[in-house]
Amino acid sequence: MVVVGVQTGSASASGDRDSGGLPLTLSASQRTAAIQEAQSGASATAAKIGLGGKEKLIARDVVKDADGTVHTRYERTYDGLPVLGGDLIVHEKGGGRSVTKATDASIAVSTSASVAPAEARKSALSAAADQKTAKPAGQEPRKVVWAAQGKPVLAYETVVTGVQKDGTPSELHVITNAATGKKLYQYEAIETGTGTSTYSGTVPLTTTKSGSQYQLTDGARGGHKTYDLNQGQSGTGSLFTNSTDTWGSGRQKAGVDAHYGAAVTWDFYKNTFGRNGIRNDGKGAYSRVHYGNGYVNAFWSDSCFCMTYGDGEGNKNPLTSLDVAAHEMSHGVTSATAKLVYSGESGGLNEATSDIFGASVEFFANNKTDVGDYLIGEKINIFGDGKPLRYMDKPSKDGKSKDSWYSGIGGVDVHYSSGPANHFFYLLSEGSGKKTINGVTYDSPTADGSKVTGIGRDKAQKIWYKALTTQFTSNTNYAKARTGTLNAAASLYGNNSAEYKAVAAAWSGVNVK
Repeated sequence: MVVVGVQTGSASASGDRDSGGLPLTLSASQRTAAIQEAQSGASATAAKIGLGGKEKLIARDVVKDADGTVHTRYERTYDGLPVLGGDLIVHEKGGGRSVTKATDASIAVSTSASVAPAEARKSALSAAADQKTAKPAGQEPRKVVWAAQGKPVLAYETVVTGVQKDGTPSELHVITNAATGKKLYQYEAIETGTGTSTYSGTVPLTTTKSGSQYQLTDGARGGHKTYDLNQGQSGTGSLFTNSTDTWGSGRQKAGVDAHYGAAVTWDFYKNTFGRNGIRNDGKGAYSRVHYGNGYVNAFWSDSCFCMTYGDGEGNKNPLTSLDVAAHEMSHGVTSATAKLVYSGESGGLNEATSDIFGASVEFFANNKTDVGDYLIGEKINIFGDGKPLRYMDKPSKDGKSKDSWYSGIGGVDVHYSSGPANHFFYLLSEGSGKKTINGVTYDSPTADGSKVTGIGRDKAQKIWYKALTTQFTSNTNYAKARTGTLNAAASLYGNNSAEYKAVAAAWSGVNVK
């Protein structure tokens, strides 16, 4: 068992049962020490959980609950090769141990490839044929074991960079069978979201003075910086500076929104879950505004560890609102924890996680100019009729999202396959039927006609966060998300609690049983 010696942090919750299941807040050095300790015992752990002699574990994260439970997240290798879809979480408490695996399949493959790397590169370029300026990234295709679907096989992973049709950068990962050359899978590493430049009024900003100039550098939140790309599409552009500490004129306004949004999102994760930044290491990401020309989107990229925002049609409407910042930073949190692959059902859950915490941050901010709601992109008016992009109470109201799970939902765009999880979160928080919150009227149905009683947003977001950080793996699907959130609810509130029963009822309400 990994032992985290310091029992500090805000894990209590006014006497509720959930205090024991909440994570302890660790400093960056404590977390690093815990991961190092887990790695030192990784060989013994691999043997104890029944992995083969060629399989090794690489510790990636450690979460310790107030009740002493330790959740250690590992990546896996086989004969020195990365195992994609081989990640797992070991849960330990009082000498007991259980394991949550992305796959239960045994691995036994030859590491000799029949197909040359050049063939894998050709297959990857073909998969990216609809992109502009598609080209292989600098590295050669890497040999991996593909275990995310079916029987594990030897494969190549090739990264193709380029530009998507809407102007979003692309980092397309293509998995090719190393024996046949057949494409097995592909997913996009650039994770997009949409929002609006609904400015939040006069807001507090944490800045840094350098010489006679003030900078949009937040020293209180890991050194987060906000840059002006000046319509560029690469690099960082120029750090926002000002002669006084009063901001908001001209091009600064988008920078103010992005900087404020990043700060509020940091505070939400810190105050609600004890999380110290996106990677829980106390280090800030950075924001880039004024990206490209007429770019109507925003995106998160792991490669730069940054959020990027376009200026909208005609460069007149920057997409820098609070919910967008929260949505994009939450993609970073997902990447640092479950690493939900941005394709299929796991991609829908990835996107829903950002919607869920985007909405949660809006409520947390308590900003009178941009009040909390369960609508996604409600201010952007992208359709010209004042309607939101997505609705959490009834996702199908947007004309594309799905209210409930069905067997083919993995083939739907991730922004729309997110619907059942968004719907689940609304039902769990607020319940089914009609309700008015902050002046917005909702009417949430259920797939089976059942009545669901909500447990409140605060408890619902704790359950989702705990599942994300201690239960979900890279290829978690809707069925596994149900199991993961039930496990999280049991840990926080008990398996006979009203909260546990509400989680089950909310999933049944979206046809995940």
